[in-house]
Amino acid sequence: MECVVVHYGEIGIKGKNRDFFEKKLVENIEKITKANARRKFGRIEVDYYEGIEDRLKKIPGIRNFGVGLKAEKDIDSIKLAALKVLPKEFESFKVQASRSDKSFPITSPEINQELGKFIVEKTGKKVDLKNPDVTVWVEVSSKEVYVYCKKYNGIGGLPVGTAGKVISLISGGIDSPVAAFMAMKRGCEVVAVHFFNETLHSREVRKKIIMLAQKLTEFQGSLRLYMVPFESLQLEIIREVPDKLRMIAYRRSMMRIANFIAEKEKAKAVVTGDNLSQVASQTIENLKVIHSASSLLVISPLIGLDKEEIVEISKEIGTYEISILPYKDCCSLLVSKHPETRAREEDILKCEVYKELEKDVADMAEVFDFEI
Repeated sequence: MECVVVHYGEIGIKGKNRDFFEKKLVENIEKITKANARRKFGRIEVDYYEGIEDRLKKIPGIRNFGVGLKAEKDIDSIKLAALKVLPKEFESFKVQASRSDKSFPITSPEINQELGKFIVEKTGKKVDLKNPDVTVWVEVSSKEVYVYCKKYNGIGGLPVGTAGKVISLISGGIDSPVAAFMAMKRGCEVVAVHFFNETLHSREVRKKIIMLAQKLTEFQGSLRLYMVPFESLQLEIIREVPDKLRMIAYRRSMMRIANFIAEKEKAKAVVTGDNLSQVASQTIENLKVIHSASSLLVISPLIGLDKEEIVEISKEIGTYEISILPYKDCCSLLVSKHPETRAREEDILKCEVYKELEKDVADMAEVFDFEI
């Protein structure tokens, strides 16, 4: 029977909580692939359909998976399955068996030898243990045997939803969608929030943010996006705050609005795309002042990455080409020629006479729900 056998990594060391993580991974697999999935000892079995590989590759919690056949627990059935999963064209192969059920009478090395000999006899191809064209994987579990040649890497991490819900700030640039993805990879369910200025917010910008949200939806199956109108509050910040402090004041306001939305969503933290010392607002001193405006934990998954590393991840997850589309965001009005790099919270507090507007701005947000 054709099927997919899914393997996880970190979940396997969760001890008494392993059951919770496995069930969540099964739930996410079924949600994203629309296929039936079943927990097996140390693995998950998924019904196969053409194209399911692309969806499984994007599910946090999956280390790797094989696509092949499920065979009966006898060597003749395993041999037959091995012949069926082999590609039409190849010159060399090796067999790599594992036996989690130690009651199976044939050991892993013996399976390798017997199956290898059988394939040579039937195909005339040679065994190459170091650099084969094809590897035949055989997994002997408690009730069945999985045989496959097609093996794919997943993205690893933990299943979305096991770490709770977070608010992830999405600017439209390269960094913030990667930060949202990294939060998903650590088990967070992401709610995206984007701030826009209606005077600058063209159809292209709206389309870009929606495209990013739709791309991120592929990793958790569904996603909610809040589009927060920021023009009225931005004008107050420009009026009340010296230009060198405006970016910091803006981001503090953004934090408080994110907290209002988090209260609605019952989220536990705020995720940002901050990267230490990448720009003036991301010095240690400035980040301390900005993050202090949040009553919730602020998580910055990219804090220690090089820009090149962030770009590489964005290309791998498919957000890069969307992120580099030209647009003008609401931050552009607040950029100073000489921004403060060592802000003091007491200086910002003197200027924040506009905070009462922030709840109203949060309530005016437009909400979009996406599903895969």
